[in-house]
Amino acid sequence: QVQLVESGGGLVQPGGSLRLSCAASGKAVSIGDMGWYRQAPGKERELVASISRGGSTNYASSVLGRFTISRDNGLNTNDLQMNSLKPEDTAVYYCKMAIARSTSSSYVNYWGQGTQVTVSS
Repeated sequence: QVQLVESGGGLVQPGGSLRLSCAASGKAVSIGDMGWYRQAPGKERELVASISRGGSTNYASSVLGRFTISRDNGLNTNDLQMNSLKPEDTAVYYCKMAIARSTSSSYVNYWGQGTQVTVSS
């Protein structure tokens, strides 16, 4: 089965940086859109950043200019570089990928288990 493995979360001071990584394990013939979402306590899960196969990106207005999403289509991975972190960025971050496991399969969204990011002094 396909699983998404996330890494890079942790505790950081305001103004600091973290780099989140997401890797797809198992066989994945093709991966379409990739993205990161986050959910803070008591709030709905929201899109943070997404990137298409061709590299087109979208960002939440709250992170624009501070976060950068990238991907490696050969390794089936993506990274979210987070700079100038604020306490408001504290949340569980989830990776999502649209994956087709064969040439005849449709794309299915897969989610990571989530990684905690805490921004506090």
